[in-house]
Amino acid sequence: MSANEKMRRAGAAAWRKRAAAAGDPAAAAAGANADGRALAAPSEHAPFGAAGTTPEERAARREAAAFAMEQVGAAAKGPRRPRRGGHHGHGPMMAGAKAKDFKGTVRRMIAFMGRFKVALAVVLLFAIGSTVFNIVGPKVLSQATTELFNGIAAKLAGTGGINYEAVAGILAATLALYGVSAVCSFVQGWMMTSVSQRTCYQLRREIAAKIDRMPMGYFEKSSVGDTLSRITNDIDTLGQSFNQGLTQLVTSVTMIIGVLIMMLTINPLMTLVTLFIIPVSAVLVKVIVTRSQRYFRQQQETLGLINGQVEETFSGHAVVKAFGQEQRVVRQFGATNERLYESAWKSQFLSGLMQPVMGFVSNAGYVAVAVLGSFFAAQGVITVGDIQAFIQYVRNFTQPITQLTQVSNILQMMAASAERVFEFLDEPEVEPEEAKVRAADASCDVEFEHVSFGYVPDKPVIRDFSASVREGQTVALVGPTGAGKTTMVKLLMRFYDVNGGAIRVGGHDVRDFDRNDLRSMFAMVLQDTWLFKGTVRENIRYGKLDATDEEVVAAAKAAYAHHFISTLPHGYDTEIDEDATNISEGQRQLLAIARAILADRRMLILDEATSSVDTRTEERIQKAMDNLMAGRTSFVIAHRLSTIRNADLILVIRDGDIVEQGTHDELLERGGFYAELYTSQFAKEDQRGEDDE
Repeated sequence: MSANEKMRRAGAAAWRKRAAAAGDPAAAAAGANADGRALAAPSEHAPFGAAGTTPEERAARREAAAFAMEQVGAAAKGPRRPRRGGHHGHGPMMAGAKAKDFKGTVRRMIAFMGRFKVALAVVLLFAIGSTVFNIVGPKVLSQATTELFNGIAAKLAGTGGINYEAVAGILAATLALYGVSAVCSFVQGWMMTSVSQRTCYQLRREIAAKIDRMPMGYFEKSSVGDTLSRITNDIDTLGQSFNQGLTQLVTSVTMIIGVLIMMLTINPLMTLVTLFIIPVSAVLVKVIVTRSQRYFRQQQETLGLINGQVEETFSGHAVVKAFGQEQRVVRQFGATNERLYESAWKSQFLSGLMQPVMGFVSNAGYVAVAVLGSFFAAQGVITVGDIQAFIQYVRNFTQPITQLTQVSNILQMMAASAERVFEFLDEPEVEPEEAKVRAADASCDVEFEHVSFGYVPDKPVIRDFSASVREGQTVALVGPTGAGKTTMVKLLMRFYDVNGGAIRVGGHDVRDFDRNDLRSMFAMVLQDTWLFKGTVRENIRYGKLDATDEEVVAAAKAAYAHHFISTLPHGYDTEIDEDATNISEGQRQLLAIARAILADRRMLILDEATSSVDTRTEERIQKAMDNLMAGRTSFVIAHRLSTIRNADLILVIRDGDIVEQGTHDELLERGGFYAELYTSQFAKEDQRGEDDE
C-alpha cells in the first residue's frame, strides 16, 4: 500500500468514526473508497493504531495528523522508500518532552562523551575563563568612573583635574579583559560545536551500523517514521541541545557565583537587596507558567486536530465533493480553527508576559540599588564607580538565572532525544553465527520439514508445514489472505527463524548458512516495487552494481521493458521522480523484473507481482517472469490463479497448513479448496465482464 493510500485510509477511517459518532450516514458513506468498497479500519496492531482510544474524535484526527506530518518529513529523505508498505511514526521531538529516566540517560550520555573528554575539558576551561574575565570587567571599569568623578569634582572645587593617563590605563586594561573574554568565548564555541557535531556523527554511524544487525521483526513492528525520527530529528535535537545547554549551564553557574562574589566585595547589604529579586521572580514565573502550560497543551492538541482535518480533506477531496460534504467540512474546520485561535492567543499572550514581568522586577531592583547606593556613596561607604559596577552586576546576575530556566528545558529535550537514540541502540540484535555451509556449495533443492512458526509465540501462523521442492521447479503458494504464504518466504530467507521443524536448502538447514550468504541465492520481485530516485539505468543496475550498460539493456529486453524505456524522454537516463509517479505501475513492475534478471540469482521469489496491473500489462509481465524463472527454483505467491497454471507444484495453504498440493489440473480434478478458489475467482471475473458489457 502506498504512502498516499495509507494517508487516505487513515483520513477516511477518522471521518467514519466521527460520522458514526454524530449519527451521519451520508458522511459515514463518504469514508468509502471510490468504487464503493468500505475502507478497513486500522488494525489493532497498526503502528499508528488508535482503535479503541477515547475520545474517538481526538484519537482519529491525531492519528491522521501524525501520519501526514511524518510523511512530509520522510519525503525529504533518500533513497526513496517503497511506494507501499511504509509506516509512520513519531515526528520531531517537541519542546518540553521529558525523558523517562533523566538521571540514567544523563549518566549514559556522560559515559558516551568520555571519548571527547580532552575537548570537553578545553571547552569548560575556556567557558569559565570567558565568564571570569567578563565578571572582572565592570569592577575594573568602575575605577575609571570613580577617577572621572573625582577629577570632575576636584576641577569644580579648583583643587585639581581629571587624570587622563590613569583613565586611559584603566580603559586599556578593561578592553584587554573583554578582548581575552571574547577570544575565550570564540575558542569555547568552536570547540563545543566540533564536539556536538562529532557526537551526532558518531551516533549516526552507530545507528547505521545497528540497523544492519537488527532482526527484520523490529522493522515490521516499528514504524519507518519513528526510526527516521531517531536518526534525524532526535540526533539533531540532541546535538543542538548539547551545544547550547552545556555551555549555557557552565557560563550561567560561573556568572552567578562570580557576580555574587563581586557584589559582596562591594556592599553586602546591597547584595541582600538584589538577592530578594530571586524569590519574587520565581513566584511570578511559576504563576505565569502554570497558567500558560494548559493552553500550550490545548494548542498542540488542537493543532493535531486541524492538521488531521486538512490532511483527510485533501487526501479524500474527491469523496468530499462526490457526497456534497463541502459545507460540513468547512464548518468542522471553522470550529477547530476557532479553538486553535483561542488556545494559541492565550498561550502566546501568557508566555509573552514573562519578559515584561522579569523586566519590571529587574528595573525595580535597579531602582533599589541606585537609591541605596546613592545613600552609601553620600556616606562615603562606597564610590560612584562602585554604584555603576554594582548596577552592571545586577543585570549580569538576573540574566543567567533566566538562562538557567531555559537550560533546564534544553537539557530535558536533550535527555529525551538521547533516551530515544539509546533505546534504539539497545534493541536486540541478530547474534553473529559461524557459517557451517557456503551458499555456493549448496544446491537449490528446498525441503520444508514440519515447520511451525508464530510472530508471537502463543499465536502460531504456520503450524505443520511440509513440502519438497526440486531444483529448477516453479512452486506456487496460494490461499486466502493471512494463510501464511508470505511468512513462508520470510522463513526461507531467514528474516525469521522457525520455532519448530526445519527448512533445508541443498540438504542443509538454513540456520547453518550465514544470513547474507543465504540471501545471495535469491532474487525478489514484490508487489511493492522498490524504485529509487535516480535514472532508469541506475534502478536496473541495483541488481548488479558492476553491470555494464550492455548487460542492463539485455536485462531490460528480457523483461520486455526495453520498448517502453526507449519511448521515455531520455531513455535509460530518464530520471525517476521521488514517488516513481512519472511511470505506470506496470512499468515499475517490469523494471523490478529487469533488476532481478540482471542479478541472475539461483532462486527466485515472486510475491503478488501482477496483482495491481491490468490484463494486458499482466500478459507482458507474465512473459517477462517466464524468462526470469527459466531454469531457476522459483516460489510464486499469487492471488490471481490464472498466473500460476503452469507451475510445477501448487501448494494450497490454509490456516498455516498445506491442505492440498499438486499441479493445476490435478487440483481442479480433485474439486477441493483450490477448485473452489479458482471457480469463485473466475465466476467473479465473468460477472464483472457481463456488468461491463
